[in-house]
Amino acid sequence: MIKTITLTLFSCFLLVQLQAQDLYMPRDIQYAYKNGTRSPDGNPGKKYWQNRGRYNITITALPPDRNIKGTEQITYINNSPDTLKALNMKLILNIHKPGAARYANAEADYLTSGIQIDTFLINGRPKKVNNAIASTNQMVGLYKPLMPHDSVKLDIAWHFQISLQSGREGMIDSTTYYLAYFYPRVSVYDDYNGWDRLPFLDAQEFYNDFNDYTLHVKAPKNYIVWATGTLQNPGQVLQPEYAGRLQASFTSDSTIHVATAADLAKKNITAQNDVNTWTWKANDISDMAVGISDHYVWDAASVVVDDAAHRRASMQAAFLDNAADFHLAVQNGRNSLSWLSHNWPGVPYPFPKMTSFQGFADMEYPMMVNDSHNEDVKFSQFVQDHEIAHTYFPFYMGINESRYAFMDEGWATTFERLIGAAEVGQEKADALYKNFRVERWITDASTAEDLPVITPSSELRAGYGNNAYGKPSLSYFALKDMLGDALFKKALHGYMDRWHGKHPIPWDYFNSMSNVSGRNLNWFFNNWFFTNYYIDLALQSVSKVKGGYAASVKNIGGFAVPFDVKLTYTDGTSESIHQTPNVWEKNQKQITVNLKTGKTIQSAVLDGGIFMDADVSNNKFIVK
Repeated sequence: MIKTITLTLFSCFLLVQLQAQDLYMPRDIQYAYKNGTRSPDGNPGKKYWQNRGRYNITITALPPDRNIKGTEQITYINNSPDTLKALNMKLILNIHKPGAARYANAEADYLTSGIQIDTFLINGRPKKVNNAIASTNQMVGLYKPLMPHDSVKLDIAWHFQISLQSGREGMIDSTTYYLAYFYPRVSVYDDYNGWDRLPFLDAQEFYNDFNDYTLHVKAPKNYIVWATGTLQNPGQVLQPEYAGRLQASFTSDSTIHVATAADLAKKNITAQNDVNTWTWKANDISDMAVGISDHYVWDAASVVVDDAAHRRASMQAAFLDNAADFHLAVQNGRNSLSWLSHNWPGVPYPFPKMTSFQGFADMEYPMMVNDSHNEDVKFSQFVQDHEIAHTYFPFYMGINESRYAFMDEGWATTFERLIGAAEVGQEKADALYKNFRVERWITDASTAEDLPVITPSSELRAGYGNNAYGKPSLSYFALKDMLGDALFKKALHGYMDRWHGKHPIPWDYFNSMSNVSGRNLNWFFNNWFFTNYYIDLALQSVSKVKGGYAASVKNIGGFAVPFDVKLTYTDGTSESIHQTPNVWEKNQKQITVNLKTGKTIQSAVLDGGIFMDADVSNNKFIVK
């Protein structure tokens, strides 16, 4: 018995190794697996490591003054086995500098002088930093190499001018600011690529370490501050009445108007110091964001997100009083937090709070979303659902979405349809999904749109949207259809549990899903992620055979998609027979579908549902 178990375990290990080798793997990724930082079974390797930091940040924002000043102390901890002679600093707001590399042209109101470093101390010793560089990365040499398992202390003072044009961050209006990417940070140093030195381009999104933050925001009286994390001193910055309302909201299902337009007009919501210091804390999180306004109303409530622990999460919203959609933001957000926690992905919302802030970006940040106003309140809810869904990817798991955007955008797109079906019904959710996520790709025959999904996002211009959103989302739905909900969720949870708080890459997802599901899924992942396939099925024939009919289906486009064969019988009745992607495992180009029936078929039609077909003219066959 012992020998049999040993042999079985050894065979399983070999099978996992073979599975990992089936998929194309870049040489730098191979290096990580060879070194044992990542495991072929989809787990972090025995030698897995990642660096982290402790950030103590103070910023001063005094609207309508556009100048933002900041200081920070960073303790950066090198958990890697490497000796670091320099640190790569991310100075993301340099994207506003003239001459900075970016995807699109910049308007005058977008341009500023970027981040200006006033002082930079390394373990108390001054270091010169070049403020003239129009780059979002800057290597800073260390006086003394940072040895493995040692730390270095940085003291940095900086300032920048907030841009007049607001996007992901910037001036919302003259006295409303949204601050994101606002502080110098040490970029990720990882086990397969070393320093992350990809330029921001005003399009690349998150790849950050999990750090501990204390954030102090100095703002004038009568300005309210919202931020990532938990407010540490509400009694010091808010008048007792409003601090009480905020406290009451933490256990309330109903929306509490913490600060109304009438309250704002009285100018007595905050402590009446010339400048108030709002202090926020958040541990084991990947970033901080801040919203400031003197005329945004403030709603709040909460919802149970973890039944076992009876844990509630606060849902807050900050917005213009005339924005009808944002008056629904708190209750819509409560629904999002609860539904995502209890259904898909079915992992309790991991943070204490979420804030929906009215801006222009439709962009996610840890515990905050910066969403635009929309007259269509249902579409506004759809957008907020999507951004809140990002909590899990990339904030619960530290996705490198600068390189592999499909690892987070694809999942948020998937969750938006799933929650949408609960909110507006399956038919409407599917119609929006097809129109918004699939149709643009499937009706565009350009070469760029059919580049493999695994193509690094950083190397894409055309085709980025479909490779990041629609196509990977379709792959997740195809896999869900193939495995069934229970096994799919088990595998997804296994992947998420293994890589929560870490930095997974696509191969960790592929290997983990195969390992936890107990099935070799490499044929499926190769089909969806490593090919230039698209969706186009053709029903070539339907012929009478013993026990029914045989339908010959050609996969012109190549993707392993589920589909229905819709049959109309000569007696006027109809039937739909579902085929999962399993049918393509042995032959991804041609299959025969057995249609067991005692009736006479008049016609048959292939219907892919959300898996829209590029050419439907060959999807119908009339039986003669």
